[in-house]
Amino acid sequence: MQTHATPARPSLGSGYPSEPVVEHIMAQPGVQRVPSAKLSLFIRRALIPANLCAALIERIDAKRRPSTIADANGDPTFRTSETCDLDSTDPVVAAAEALIFDFCALDPAHGEPLQGQRYAVGQEFKAHTDYFDPHGGDFAKYCSVAGNRTWTVMLYLNEPGAGGATRFKAIDKIVQPETGKLLAWNNLRADGTPNPATLHHGMKVREGTKYVLTKWFRERPWG
Repeated sequence: MQTHATPARPSLGSGYPSEPVVEHIMAQPGVQRVPSAKLSLFIRRALIPANLCAALIERIDAKRRPSTIADANGDPTFRTSETCDLDSTDPVVAAAEALIFDFCALDPAHGEPLQGQRYAVGQEFKAHTDYFDPHGGDFAKYCSVAGNRTWTVMLYLNEPGAGGATRFKAIDKIVQPETGKLLAWNNLRADGTPNPATLHHGMKVREGTKYVLTKWFRERPWG
């Protein structure tokens, strides 16, 4: 009896250099690249089906805790959302991660554990970057093993009644939440240094609740 092996998923390591990742992403159906010379930002609608989004929302609600930031800046309202660390052995979480890995082709070993975030009315994450500031007080603590963050993949799991958009300030691009929509961006410049043009703001929810997934990738394997 003849058998056929499942094709191996391509692996582009940490995502740096970024050219192979960009080429792979642009080969995916339905991808929009935001036109900008300042950063590489991609949008793909309906990557995760609605029923999977709903199952992930249930898990976030069950285990959410107050969100934190790496370097305290004296502003207690800087990040007011809630966060959930998701279990990769959960089949629902594994299904979501498989869609992310297929989309970007980055090595799962370089990925941080998948996180969910919940934003109620009035909650936000003020303008920030996802990479760790090399001059920040906690840089060594968070980056000594796996290095800095290379790529961010974020997915909206629902559409709040109003508000909750993501604004990339350097290019004045506002992305509205839509169920299953993916955003992906490279946190580094071509030379591997952090790119401040990735500054983005999780804007206040005005009505309802917003849920998102976030997967970050690192320069070296996680852990």
